[in-house]
Amino acid sequence: MAGQKSPDFSQIPNTAIKVITNPVGFYRDMPKSGGFLEPLVFAVAMALVAALVGIVLSFMGLGATGMMAAGMIAIIVVPIAVVIGSFIGAGILYLIWMIMGSKESYETAFRCIAYMTAISPITALVGAMPYLGTIISVVWGTFLLVTASIEVHKVKAQTVYIVFGILGLLVLAYNLKSEYMLRSFQSTIGNIGQMTPEEAGKAAAEFMRGLDQNQGNQGR
Repeated sequence: MAGQKSPDFSQIPNTAIKVITNPVGFYRDMPKSGGFLEPLVFAVAMALVAALVGIVLSFMGLGATGMMAAGMIAIIVVPIAVVIGSFIGAGILYLIWMIMGSKESYETAFRCIAYMTAISPITALVGAMPYLGTIISVVWGTFLLVTASIEVHKVKAQTVYIVFGILGLLVLAYNLKSEYMLRSFQSTIGNIGQMTPEEAGKAAAEFMRGLDQNQGNQGR
């Protein structure tokens, strides 16, 4: 990343607000080049804010179980995960956009996905709402992908709606099922202390049986 100008940290809030309030205008005007550093710093900053939101929610008895205890670890792990995830995610989307007819570079794809993280603090907040939070997060993220596809990659709208509509539905179904299984597991664990050993064993066996059935259905 040598030769690139240092990112202007003061612009991070303004950039996030524009992505959230005017995504069409943001992606229409987004520079397609300029290096990886600035969008990467933006993505890391948004992910850290989202992690802090999750920690605060845990103090209030909301959000992910164990987030409060894992708070300091998250501060270290989140930037690493974001860096790796951003480059991998950009690679996947680059291939999808290329197949859809985009002529833009990998760097442009990376910038598109990096700035999508502007919504992560809000999706972390609404994530406290069972199932509805997941729906909002997936729908919003899909909308940003559609917007970037049309405004940045100049892919035909009809193609975009079909491709990302299908992908969005698949991701939504998977996330809702995963959330259901996680909440069922947490409920089982929470009730074990009030069960007899026999009841606890039966509940654990039923949960594992359901997990095996789910994996079997996915493998078909």
